[in-house]
Amino acid sequence: MSDDPWLNETEQRAWRSFLAMQRQLSTHLYRHLQREFGLSSSDYEILVILSESPTGRMRAFELGEVTDWEKSRMSHHLTRMAQRGLVRREPCPDDTRYADIVLTDEGRNAITEAAPSHAANVRAWFIEAVGPERLDTLQDAADAVLTTLAKHSDKPTPT
Repeated sequence: MSDDPWLNETEQRAWRSFLAMQRQLSTHLYRHLQREFGLSSSDYEILVILSESPTGRMRAFELGEVTDWEKSRMSHHLTRMAQRGLVRREPCPDDTRYADIVLTDEGRNAITEAAPSHAANVRAWFIEAVGPERLDTLQDAADAVLTTLAKHSDKPTPT
């Protein structure tokens, strides 16, 4: 690692391009979900996780761990989703002190309807733009960043 605290020109261009790509891609993907299916990016994320769970249910804290959301954000968002009929709270069969978040039929229908279109947009706007010859390189780079972040997650942020 360099002792220079500033990014050089190449590093700065790469970093800013990454930030712009991430922001604009997320905006395009989630505007489409909202416009076409009435789902926010947060709705979609929760619905995907629950739909991939073998039982279609998870405890709220487990959803929080997967999404990396704060407890209050998760609670508020799940309440809004429950009001719209996408999920419901049920007593946990193993420990009735806690509630499970359960994917409803309406929630399953919403993700079943939205997912193919979302995947098609990811393919068109990201996968095809990156190109098959660079996907492995991109995954390797992303995995390297995630590994580095995992090593630093328990360390205090430098001031």
